[in-house]
Amino acid sequence: MSVTLNDQDKTTLRTAAYGAVTLLSTAAGADSPHKVAAQGSIALTSATGLVGHVLAEKSSVGDLSGKSTAQLADQVLPALTAAMQLLKKQAPEEAANFRSTVLVALETGARAPKNGPSPALTEMTRKITEALDAA
Repeated sequence: MSVTLNDQDKTTLRTAAYGAVTLLSTAAGADSPHKVAAQGSIALTSATGLVGHVLAEKSSVGDLSGKSTAQLADQVLPALTAAMQLLKKQAPEEAANFRSTVLVALETGARAPKNGPSPALTEMTRKITEALDAA
């Protein structure tokens, strides 16, 4: 069965996935946030299936301009839940793919700092996982 997502659906998925990586990088603080973001974003390109096609598109990502980690979390965490709800409804076989893709990107990003994941990165990963599982 072929699933077609509209532009808004695709933006929701990209905002959720790239937003999760962005949120993780803000939790890195002074501990190499650019490396966390770069490694996490590169890991998103390993996605396959419908999720991989959507994340690989050279299209816009939603607004990720929060001035603080809290503001960014207010945008990204609901987007993650919405993305999972969307996939469970329209492409159930892709929901687990999206979840695992995001979690691999977070794990990859969290390993970027020289000393490994900090408590802040671990806690942010937990919050993101909860948002994915809230759907």
